[in-house]
Amino acid sequence: MVSSTEILSLTELDYLPYLNDQGLLSEEFQKAIGVYAIFDKNKTLNFVNYSRDIYLSLKQHLVRKPESCYWLKIKIISRPSRTILESIKQAWITENGEIPIGNSQEKEQWTQAINVKILMTKEEKEVYEQGDELSKTKTLKKISRRIEANLQEALKNRGSNVEIRFNPKLKEQGLLNLK
Repeated sequence: MVSSTEILSLTELDYLPYLNDQGLLSEEFQKAIGVYAIFDKNKTLNFVNYSRDIYLSLKQHLVRKPESCYWLKIKIISRPSRTILESIKQAWITENGEIPIGNSQEKEQWTQAINVKILMTKEEKEVYEQGDELSKTKTLKKISRRIEANLQEALKNRGSNVEIRFNPKLKEQGLLNLK
């Protein structure tokens, strides 16, 4: 990791484990501004982005795509500007030779709150569609809790000990996003 504004190629940066030996994200990225690349278990580039708090962004991605978050390459920027951040992001995508799946077909999965409505079972969908507003809200909260439990299990299986807390107000809308 370098803090100057030169554009280092991805090959010049070392792979960092997504989670440390304790199953946590590195605290050195809290409130760090920069560009990051996320790789899967096989070190295939899945997503490139920039953030004003890399730690929080990495936490969101881990929750949304735990099976795709194994390795990182990060460039911290000490004097950031959107132009510099965007330039590095685009350079890394170009260097990869193809647009990573998280920056194309799966972009919404990587960047948006989890929409539990698309994860409803057939039975849940029937209950939801037949209900009034209050019962729809209750159904969405129930489905959100089920999906949250599945996510917690997936994170545990992934070796994560990262504390996860979802925004309770969004659950009523059928969305899971970290608080």
